[in-house]
Amino acid sequence: MSRPEHIAPPEIFYDDVESKKYSSNSRIIEIQTKMAERAYELLAIPETAEGLMLLDIGCGSGISGDVISDAGHHWIGCDISQHMLDVAIDREVEGDVMLRDIGQGFPFRAGTFDGAISISAIQWLCNAEKSHHNPRKRLHTFFQSLFNVLTRGGKAILQFYPENSAQIEMITASALRCGFSGGLLIDFPNSSKAKKYFLVLFTGNNNIMPSAKGVDGAEEYEEEDDNEVKYSNRKRDRRRVTKSKGSAQHKTKDWIMNKKDRQRKQGREIKNDSKFSGRKRGPKF
Repeated sequence: MSRPEHIAPPEIFYDDVESKKYSSNSRIIEIQTKMAERAYELLAIPETAEGLMLLDIGCGSGISGDVISDAGHHWIGCDISQHMLDVAIDREVEGDVMLRDIGQGFPFRAGTFDGAISISAIQWLCNAEKSHHNPRKRLHTFFQSLFNVLTRGGKAILQFYPENSAQIEMITASALRCGFSGGLLIDFPNSSKAKKYFLVLFTGNNNIMPSAKGVDGAEEYEEEDDNEVKYSNRKRDRRRVTKSKGSAQHKTKDWIMNKKDRQRKQGREIKNDSKFSGRKRGPKF
């Protein structure tokens, strides 16, 4: 199954139809809410704390923001899809939302937020959606800006779906270079469906990593992979698009070399070029 970030840029993928579908599917809402609750739990905010200001990165229709509101705190959410934000406004979420490409950083004053969460968003930064996009530079801009807008002693919990180990390394290394401490936490590491990746980041000295769930044979919660639920209904559309485009353009040497170059920028392991790259095969007998 193709990953959503390989289908189209987020501002295009989450169009009006997909945004409404995403925000009306009870299964998706349940999964997103559970992951947002887990991210908030990992922030380890004292129960006595009230009225903190949190940043919701890739807030979408405001499902994760509802978890913050229920905990008694304020939040500002940003997302690159105007359609998703329109749904959030229609839902009358309690937080404020803004249209923003997180790869360009955040337009807030230093120390504005006491913490930050993100659900299923930062893996999109690993794609070069435009010719001038450089995933490593966009990740650096994102993490440096995030570090600046958090209070000293604040935390950021970023749930994401890595494509491979190289992508995990690229994301984690970029965060640490920008001043964060912390690391990767994996809930239910031995499960193919329940496994969830959280980047736990600290801006101060309170860098005690929390414990992961589902370790040492602990009971798993039963849920499908969020990507699997959200995008299984796109299979037919992808087949239709592929058929209409035809296969000839995907066999040229230029197309193959450009694709390999994009994949290298995403941190994927790609074979070295050779004289056989894109070479036409002879007729079959």
